[in-house]
Amino acid sequence: MLNSKSFLTVDFGAGSLKFAEFEINEAGGLRLKQYGIKSLGLEGSQEASRESTMLKALQELLTEKSIRSKSVNVCAPGFHVFSKFVKLPPVDTSKVTQIIQYEAQQNVPFPLAEVVWDYQILGSTAGGELEVLLVAIKSDIVEGLFRVTESAGLRLQLADVSPAALCNAFRYNYGDLEDCTMLLDIGAKTSNLLFFEKGKVYSRSINLGANSITQDFANESKLPFTDAEKKKITEGFVSLGGAYEEPENPHQAAISKIARQFMTRLHIQVNQTMQFYRGQQGGSAPQRLFLSGGASIMPYTAQFFAEKLNVPVEYFNPFRNVQIDPSINLEDLARVAHSLGEVVGLGLRNLAHCPVELNLMPESTLSWVQFNQKKPYFIATVFSLVLVIFATGFIFDKLAGVYSDELETKLKPSIQPLQNREVQFKKAYGDLKKAQQDAGQYAGWMEDRYYWADIMVELHRILIQVEGETSNSLHTATGVWIEKFNSAPTEEAPLNAALGADPSAAAPNPFAGDPEAAARYRQRYGSALPGAVPAEGAPPTPPPPAEGQPPVSAVAVPRKKGAGSTNELSTVSIVCRAVNVTSSGIASANTDMAYAVERALKESPMFDNAETQVSREINVDEATGTFTFGVNLKLKRPLKL
Repeated sequence: MLNSKSFLTVDFGAGSLKFAEFEINEAGGLRLKQYGIKSLGLEGSQEASRESTMLKALQELLTEKSIRSKSVNVCAPGFHVFSKFVKLPPVDTSKVTQIIQYEAQQNVPFPLAEVVWDYQILGSTAGGELEVLLVAIKSDIVEGLFRVTESAGLRLQLADVSPAALCNAFRYNYGDLEDCTMLLDIGAKTSNLLFFEKGKVYSRSINLGANSITQDFANESKLPFTDAEKKKITEGFVSLGGAYEEPENPHQAAISKIARQFMTRLHIQVNQTMQFYRGQQGGSAPQRLFLSGGASIMPYTAQFFAEKLNVPVEYFNPFRNVQIDPSINLEDLARVAHSLGEVVGLGLRNLAHCPVELNLMPESTLSWVQFNQKKPYFIATVFSLVLVIFATGFIFDKLAGVYSDELETKLKPSIQPLQNREVQFKKAYGDLKKAQQDAGQYAGWMEDRYYWADIMVELHRILIQVEGETSNSLHTATGVWIEKFNSAPTEEAPLNAALGADPSAAAPNPFAGDPEAAARYRQRYGSALPGAVPAEGAPPTPPPPAEGQPPVSAVAVPRKKGAGSTNELSTVSIVCRAVNVTSSGIASANTDMAYAVERALKESPMFDNAETQVSREINVDEATGTFTFGVNLKLKRPLKL
């Protein structure tokens, strides 16, 4: 029976959610009232986040379009569906179901207890064999679609699959084509290829989708998936190859090559399917190709397949025989019509008989739908019971009032002391919690007090470690020490200058408090320690810095650019000076030592691996036989000042 009320159809695709609202017109056909498309992004193709992403997109569309219709037909995407065409020997009609169930057990790659499956007899061959389309989908997938529609306030009536919905939409709009025609639906994760010929239908799912174009481009350009998808949509096209000039835009050039590689792989699969269709299914050579799906609109896709397949290529129009409401902008609809074949096919299920009629509703979902249909009767029954309970409760309430008065007079005197103790306990407990918080704060302050010293000890350990490693690897004496220590790589405020120290004063001894390190230094270099009085006959310590330069031991007061001082320090920079070891015969010896310092700092638990790095400039001081290099340090835990 035809229903004049409007109803919804929703295609839960891998990359986007598409919906349409239809009603049945006076002629018994479909009238499109409104439609909408929402991108699901990368989350839509990931099982962990797919259900919540679909629900959010559906709710947003229902709100934006002010939808009041509640009945909905839904479609599962191709990558969730298993489908296969099988041929059955000519048997009695009563045994067809039994034989098909046996075929399902043999072909479906999951236990039948975990799936919902259905079949459609599409016709018979010249030899009397039955041509059957077998479709299966896991029960939890359909139950997930049911949960989404139920949470959005809709009533699920029918669950179909993408290939079947496309088949019905094509037959409804292009029923006048008798010779062999192909329909290629290019989706986000998978593509569907359908053949139509004189009432005969054949379909195959190809495990190639346009998300791979986005992912390959994102990997090559180092962009997030979402940004790469936007670039693909706004700037992408399929490269025509050959002598065509490459675009100047590097993103366009990259996308066009990746898209052509994808289309080439897809064309190979299409070619193999055409050969199978003609050889095993007894089909004819295709005379034309229709393109559908969101990815098919990429510029030059039609030209690519026209050149490769040598057949006319055009875009599928699922609204060819569908009445369009005057309120709909036809230009906007024309830009996305090719991707709305599934929602039209779902809408046709509310009309007369369709070529392919499948309903993959699991038993649990059907039971819930039937319960919802009977819900008004249950509500009436419950309401009657509530009235009876209310009357009974009124009587008991009166009796309870009598007992309550009696208990109030007897128990209240004994309860009051307990309530007073409860107040005292809560106050004492609150005081205890506050004391615990204060103690934790004090402990944190004490820990921060020694954090700066821990950093210095760690730097000292690392430099000694690097000295030992480079001495062994270069077979010569080496030495490295810190010359400057700044709070940030861009601003400096020397603390000794702020305190009025003499800039020309000798640098402090970096080995103070570590006699073993001092002994190693003297043994390797035979010179006095920096900042100490040279021993008789020993070479002098490096000369003081040039006029206007900070002294060797300068440190910096942390400052915040464009503002006052801050109470935390997370980034510092140091300037290291080391003995020039290029005389060892290895030209890159100085650079190797600098990167050895960087590697040791990155391995330290106190510094951030990603943002701790050595500057790329190595400055050699021939006069002193040393070289300097800078290091930016990122503390894993900011230093509180």
